[in-house]
Amino acid sequence: MTTGLSQLAAGNFPYPFSRTRELLSPFPAGMTPEIELTLGEPRETKPDFIIEAMREAEPLLAKYPPINGYLELRASIAAWVERRYGSGVRLDAETEILPCNGSREGLFFAALPAVGRKVLDDGEQPAILMCNPYYAAYIGAALATNSEPVYLNATPETGNLPDLEKLAGEKDILRRAVAFYLCSPANPQGAAAGAQYIARALELARRHDFMLLLDECYSEIYSYSAPTGGLEVAAGTDRRFENLVVFNSLSKRSNVPGFRSGFAAGDATFLKKLAGIRNLIGPQMPGPTQMASAAIWSEATHAESNRLAYKDKFDVCDEVLAGKFGYRRPDGGFFLWLDVAHFGGGVDTTVTLWKRAGVKVLPGAFLAQTDRFGKNPGENFIRVALVADTGTIRTALERMVSVLV
Repeated sequence: MTTGLSQLAAGNFPYPFSRTRELLSPFPAGMTPEIELTLGEPRETKPDFIIEAMREAEPLLAKYPPINGYLELRASIAAWVERRYGSGVRLDAETEILPCNGSREGLFFAALPAVGRKVLDDGEQPAILMCNPYYAAYIGAALATNSEPVYLNATPETGNLPDLEKLAGEKDILRRAVAFYLCSPANPQGAAAGAQYIARALELARRHDFMLLLDECYSEIYSYSAPTGGLEVAAGTDRRFENLVVFNSLSKRSNVPGFRSGFAAGDATFLKKLAGIRNLIGPQMPGPTQMASAAIWSEATHAESNRLAYKDKFDVCDEVLAGKFGYRRPDGGFFLWLDVAHFGGGVDTTVTLWKRAGVKVLPGAFLAQTDRFGKNPGENFIRVALVADTGTIRTALERMVSVLV
């Protein structure tokens, strides 16, 4: 019998970026310089105090770091959460925060205790719900736990977030559900879930006893209003953070993707189990990285400068893309999710832009799965990562328009 774990081990789910490289490898770039806009790897200036903070913590290289992280880091994260979401959102730094090696590690490992905490009938397969398009770690987690990945399409018709009322009618799936991976602001569409939406998702999680795993790694990149957070909504309920864990990271907020520094926060009982699993098979975050991370979470000026840099890029998008490709400025994040159905769909358009414009983007179909109804919600879209400087972004967009319009 083929299991999810055997599929994962066999490498049957290639990464979107390797698929894109294979797609474009037969063709030379149509213009130079080539412009790479596939990978969401921030290129803005990183905080200049990081290296000194790591240097001061150099003695910690001689010690094995605790799996729960040093208290200095957990306290810094707790303080940031309170500043970000208000005095009503106070985390217990001892029990409600778990540092991770980037949000991806935490998101993946969280599936293990999520499956373990819910008792199903013999022979029943756990179900892990995920927004579709999705982040690759979600499907990896489902396969590794031999769970059924259930793709919840997030399309313009549903506000680019899964339709929760449609989900509420899926009684068999909800009965088997152990976790729901939800990204807000969404990758790649940039839609941010409001308080009412998050409250409804949390209500479903509690009613059917699954974990709401809320991926908020793009929460600090926005042009106008700061997106609502899951902790912010849950703190106002009588069950506090029960059935909820939120994940965030310094990669996007602070332009340090190579740091691999993130955290999980929320349900203390769940995090205790997650910490136990990570203590057995998961890597600790190096001590100097933890101390530098504590300093970064405590400093807000660089994050505001980062937001302004992305705002400038979206101002260029507003100018160049107005009325084209279904463009709208997203609520958060740094991606464009452009409708190219008129030009043959995402895969064909990706090839066209590379062959004729020298611009490398990502086909939307590579970021999504065909659901149980035969629909891939990304097939008519491309994702464009606004990670280059503003001038390069303008050049890329103008080339795209000249080729396609």
